[in-house]
Amino acid sequence: MRKPTILIFGIDDILRQHLKKRLTNHGLIVNEAPKRYNVIGLYESMQPDLIIVCSSGEAPGDKLGIIRSIRRVDKIIPMVLITWFSSESRAIEALRAGASEYFKLPMSSEKVVQRIVQMLSIGKLDSALKGKLDVVIPFDRKHMIGDSKCIREIKQYLEKVACTDSNVLITGETGTGKELAANLIHLKSVRSNKPFVCINSAAIPEPLVESELFGYDRGAFTGAVAKKPGKLELAQKGTVFLDEIGDMNHCAQAKILRSIESREFFHLGGSKPVSFKARIIAATNKDPIKLVEERKMREDLYYRLNVARIHLPPLRKRKDDIPALISHGVNRLNRRFGRDVRGLSDEAIENLLRYDWPGNIRELFNLLEAAYINMPSQRQDFINLPEPVKKQLQATKFYASDERKRIVSTLLETNWNKSTAAQKLNWSRMTLYRKISKYNIVEKRAL
Repeated sequence: MRKPTILIFGIDDILRQHLKKRLTNHGLIVNEAPKRYNVIGLYESMQPDLIIVCSSGEAPGDKLGIIRSIRRVDKIIPMVLITWFSSESRAIEALRAGASEYFKLPMSSEKVVQRIVQMLSIGKLDSALKGKLDVVIPFDRKHMIGDSKCIREIKQYLEKVACTDSNVLITGETGTGKELAANLIHLKSVRSNKPFVCINSAAIPEPLVESELFGYDRGAFTGAVAKKPGKLELAQKGTVFLDEIGDMNHCAQAKILRSIESREFFHLGGSKPVSFKARIIAATNKDPIKLVEERKMREDLYYRLNVARIHLPPLRKRKDDIPALISHGVNRLNRRFGRDVRGLSDEAIENLLRYDWPGNIRELFNLLEAAYINMPSQRQDFINLPEPVKKQLQATKFYASDERKRIVSTLLETNWNKSTAAQKLNWSRMTLYRKISKYNIVEKRAL
């Protein structure tokens, strides 16, 4: 089994030797960059699992250049910056450049080593899990339904993210499956046998946010008659999923940031620090950059979370997956209610493909359940769908003759380039192919 490899750039001799000894004791291979080196050439030749960059001068700009160069070719590899000089603005600059972690010296080398080992997903995470770092566990792809190009790429990236211990930020509209993606990362990580704790920041009343997150000691406030652990503590060495992080108040955001940086927190009314060893995955249905600009989200917290970034597309951008999602939804309802419904007719599916699904996958599954109540065992026709659903779909429906003319016109306009035609029609290629077959359209290229 290949041992994890670390590449160190520009670190002073004393600290380098000390870190090298400590990291080697954890079974890691440590390589040092020579005095003269080509950053990308060295990275590509060594293919390290983690990079340490040290800036001993007051201006870390040249070392941030190393981080930026590597981050352009590798979006995932953990990179640690160690510097003698620090400020909030410099920390933000380092995180913006692509650093995964940021340490200010002097500080305990033990803490640095522990964090590096943790980022490589070995060592103190769990003694029973040692040696599993190099085992890539493929996802059971049935958990994330769909085989469109964008979903295939997301599945592949999730596999890579699951094998690291980096913070993750998931973005996407409501109903696109952000919690599902977070849970998949947890299940396929070395933390899978530890708790997965979901915190919906928008659902917790603002006065209770801190007590829910951090817990409280007896006597912390009126009514606190006994000590209560918070959700961060309940996560132990598992995963904390902070859903709708942009809706959390700034005070709680600041304390979350401190917990991530120091790996500890305090109960309300408590004086002893509580160790924090869980992985953080956050999500928002809004544009995080706009949240920062509107001062609804702390900029330094954003850069701490935005290490591995996953964007889940809306259902209207992946309509190829709708038939598979319908089949999955009907099968799930059959298991739930003990029936054997076959699903929807081709006509019903064609009508569902015309709809843009503002509520995304959640809306689709809710529609299926509403239709399922009166579904016969044979395939359900469009005419038998719930009346409110039919009205919504019919509002976007073309008459068949008009639709056929529109398809032929677009194909001629694009010289029968089906990919371009599908984009102009705002359809997937598979939807266009189905309609070409349905209307028996024969290719006639423009002269």
